[in-house]
Amino acid sequence: MNTIKKFIHYYGPYKTVFFIDLICAAVISLIDLAYPQILRTMTKTLFTQDQSRILHALPVIAGGLFLMYVIQCLCKYYVTCQGHMMGANMERDMRQELFDHYQQLSFSYYSQNNSGQMMSKLVSDLFDISEFAHHGPENLFISLVKIIGAFVFLFFINKKLAFPLIILVIVMFWFSFKQNARMQTTFMENRRKIGDVNASLQDTLSGIRVVKNFVREDHEIEKFDTISGTIYKDFSLAERILALNSPLMQGCVYACMILVSWLGAKQIVIGNMSTGNLMSFFTYIMQILSSLMMLSMVFVMITLSIASAERVTEVLNEKADICNPENPVMEVKDGSVVFDHVDFRYKKDAPDYALKGIDLSIRSGETIGIIGGTGSSKSSLVNLISRLYDVENGSVLVGGKDVREYDLEVLRNEVAVVLQKNVLFSGTILDNLRWGDKEATKEECIRACKLACADEFIQKLPNGYETYIEQGGTNVSGGQKQRICIARALLKKPKILILDDSTSAVDTATDAKIRKAFAEEIPGTTKIIIAQRISSVSGCDRIIVMEDGQVDGFDTHKNLIENNQIYREVYESQTGGGSGDFDEEGKE
Repeated sequence: MNTIKKFIHYYGPYKTVFFIDLICAAVISLIDLAYPQILRTMTKTLFTQDQSRILHALPVIAGGLFLMYVIQCLCKYYVTCQGHMMGANMERDMRQELFDHYQQLSFSYYSQNNSGQMMSKLVSDLFDISEFAHHGPENLFISLVKIIGAFVFLFFINKKLAFPLIILVIVMFWFSFKQNARMQTTFMENRRKIGDVNASLQDTLSGIRVVKNFVREDHEIEKFDTISGTIYKDFSLAERILALNSPLMQGCVYACMILVSWLGAKQIVIGNMSTGNLMSFFTYIMQILSSLMMLSMVFVMITLSIASAERVTEVLNEKADICNPENPVMEVKDGSVVFDHVDFRYKKDAPDYALKGIDLSIRSGETIGIIGGTGSSKSSLVNLISRLYDVENGSVLVGGKDVREYDLEVLRNEVAVVLQKNVLFSGTILDNLRWGDKEATKEECIRACKLACADEFIQKLPNGYETYIEQGGTNVSGGQKQRICIARALLKKPKILILDDSTSAVDTATDAKIRKAFAEEIPGTTKIIIAQRISSVSGCDRIIVMEDGQVDGFDTHKNLIENNQIYREVYESQTGGGSGDFDEEGKE
């Protein structure tokens, strides 16, 4: 019931269209109900009169029937056209609200839910809901009006023949209800599996280069075929259940018609019923049959939409675990960062902490290097600065204030992050750069690209800064993508710039140029550089050495070589021709 209430408010902006739609549906039903009565009256009275009166009455009857037909056609046009438009508008509203809600959810939600399921809810589930939103009420209304109206007329014509039909309809209603209850579970599971198909398809297409390089096309085809097969089985089961509705209903109604024919013929013979009444009786039975079939399809739509609505409601009921405080701080004073006895884990029930006992103090404008092995929680550390996650114990201070006191938008506008796995969106290079500052001029974009050593290759492209970037940046190299993303971050003019292994795909000479440009051009910005290469952080003011979620050392390059065993071993390995891998000898 709560799920239904949540979606009823989407009718609000379109209530006028909705009520006119129902009025038109009622007119359509009433006209259908009127036709048999007109024929019955003509058969019973008109054709018993003399020929001259019949000839004078026929044009009036024909004109009246034609007018009813025109009104019915206009009503059907309105129901079809405006109903679809209302459904499309409601689907748009629901999709926008769901997408907006996705944008508000915290990183923890995305780490626990795959994108395929999210896409399925945005597309397939909302389509099912909108289909019922504009088809369901009108079809339900038309069916009920015609069934109730037909029974009223049947009782008016002959009570003895009408009574068995009520029992028949009750039996078919009960059967349809049981069938649809069985289908609901199947459809719910089917919607979840469609999300799995989307996820599998997205993984395969986004990683198609890896698939082809490792010649794993057959494996991916087999995996996709397995998932598709399970969906086929679920649909087949639901369709087999659904397929019973039509023949059962038709069989019951036709059996009833045979019985009515036999009993009605007897009534005519003994003079208790006219031929016109029997013909009207048959017409109403057929209307009941068609209405029951329509009602059965409405039940299927309800089953589908409820299954989809429950999945969408699950998302809408999700609350972001990171929200603005009541009176947020609206200005970040500077780029200083302090970690005060910070403990952090991604889930409350996780057995181990990702970060334990972190105490750090970074001055505004400093250049800080972070180095450590895989799984040492380097990225986890910097994610706390822009409050992508909240600490469990302790506090993170930016500009002298706890990050939980800031307005989220204000804080994140002052913290620019460039990831190792960067994302470029479909559009021109300028479009992507202006994610950093939507008001940036072309000259400002070019200057940022020069600082990031991106201008040199962009100018060589056929269309320069107007070059179109394909989805995911597939038409630029990894190093080029990283440099564009660094330039994009610089356009934010942040107080804190975080480079999370974001120069791993560029050569050491370009890496050195980028770091030199940062030191000269943005001296007031706090720069935090995560890297695997000692050469990338050796010029930093200070360097953090991470090991197993803890700070193993925090000092200058020179002092760390002298006093920190982990840093010294990696430095000697990298400068002495070794691999310099932090993960050697069991280190994380």
